[in-house]
Amino acid sequence: MAGASRKKTTWRDLKHRLSTLDQAALIGLIQDLYRASKDNQAFLHARFALGEDVLAPYKAVIHRWVCPDVLRNQDISVSRAKKAIADYRKAIGHPEGLAELSVFYCESCAEFLGFCGMDDESYFNALIRMFDQALKVIRTLDPKQRAALAGRLSAVWRDAHNWGWGVADDMGDLMAEYGLAET
Repeated sequence: MAGASRKKTTWRDLKHRLSTLDQAALIGLIQDLYRASKDNQAFLHARFALGEDVLAPYKAVIHRWVCPDVLRNQDISVSRAKKAIADYRKAIGHPEGLAELSVFYCESCAEFLGFCGMDDESYFNALIRMFDQALKVIRTLDPKQRAALAGRLSAVWRDAHNWGWGVADDMGDLMAEYGLAET
């Protein structure tokens, strides 16, 4: 049929089909999705709080992309690292987990910058944005969690004084803005 256009398949179409499946068929479908990719496994583990550390797969992705092994000629990808945090947010999005992943991102950047010089403004800008995001979510946590995570960010801030690009100044301004600056 030339000229006939097919409408785009939507969630509504899929939802209708899913509603016709019985429980065994739905479980089989989820099993197939689980086996299809590590991302799906991480999503389901996080959603149902399965395993000892549901953040581990997300942390592995973050670390790989913002703290690559330069001896193995690995690339940097801020967008892939940030996608891991977005994927966690979609899976469950607990503020504690988001704070941990955001702080871990900053720590991974600090680790990379500690042994490998960098002259990439976009990398530093992304780090500062993530630092800001971490502070925003930390502010929503209870005081004990807030203190521990803010202390880890303070360590990143101290390291930032060696990097240039005004990163330490920007981080210091953010720490003060959120009332988490060291006294």
